[in-house]
Amino acid sequence: MKYSTKLSHAVHILIFIKINPSSVLSSTAIAKSIQTNPGCVRQIMMKLREAGLLNSVTGHAKPSLAKEPADITLLDLYHAVEGNKPLLHLDTQTNPDCGVGINIQLSLQKYYDEIQETAEHKMKEITLEHILNLYYKKVD
Repeated sequence: MKYSTKLSHAVHILIFIKINPSSVLSSTAIAKSIQTNPGCVRQIMMKLREAGLLNSVTGHAKPSLAKEPADITLLDLYHAVEGNKPLLHLDTQTNPDCGVGINIQLSLQKYYDEIQETAEHKMKEITLEHILNLYYKKVD
């Protein structure tokens, strides 16, 4: 099963833009940094733009953050690129004739909901500025 890297890519894109304010930042240049394709970058940038987190104009390689890094939370980014998709997912392919197959999924949902709530609370506390400050400590 493949997991999503959209959130990591979104953080990467915004940090890359923030630390390179005078550079030409085409989707190709950003994609090279992430090691993905430009189409993937354009798709994530479009979602960030729609969420009011990024300013960019098609055809102009000068994107900028729409808010200060201290005002962009990890949860903002998650919702921008993943919508309301939960972090954990139940297995919907279990055997309906198996008591464990059905009831274990119903039992897990309660805990998955608690984990989601805890994770979202923590994600609200982590800003792009926090990540940027930690980035600067790592590169020093």
